[in-house]
Amino acid sequence: MAESCTGGLVGARITDVAGASQYFEGGVVAYSNKAKEVHLGITPDILRRDGAVSRTVAEAMAIGVARRFGVQVGVAVTGVAGPTGGSEEKPVGTVWIAVSLSGTIHAVHHRFEGSRVEIRERSAEAVLALVLTVVDGKRE
Repeated sequence: MAESCTGGLVGARITDVAGASQYFEGGVVAYSNKAKEVHLGITPDILRRDGAVSRTVAEAMAIGVARRFGVQVGVAVTGVAGPTGGSEEKPVGTVWIAVSLSGTIHAVHHRFEGSRVEIRERSAEAVLALVLTVVDGKRE
């Protein structure tokens, strides 16, 4: 799990479930661009070109965290939780989520409304829902 705007909330929700160590290897909270570069291997060029809140960065974060932990499933979330930091192009509530499953990437974009807490909570729920959808789809 690679988290930016959720700040560890997804990892906490996963590890709230007893036995999580059977399927959850670990996570990285990469809040700053520097942390994304150092811990997830995101290139500065991608961050400059597309910005930290983008499909490209979410996908690179998912791939990077899967590589870092040596796992088949890498998950990432990046967004603008607010109340500041938004722009006309990427308003508060803009969130990108990506799942890398054995190298195949699934990415979704959301625009959540609400307070900072609500946006973070909705983002965490959306991450878990996407993971279930992707993993269940692979089982079929």
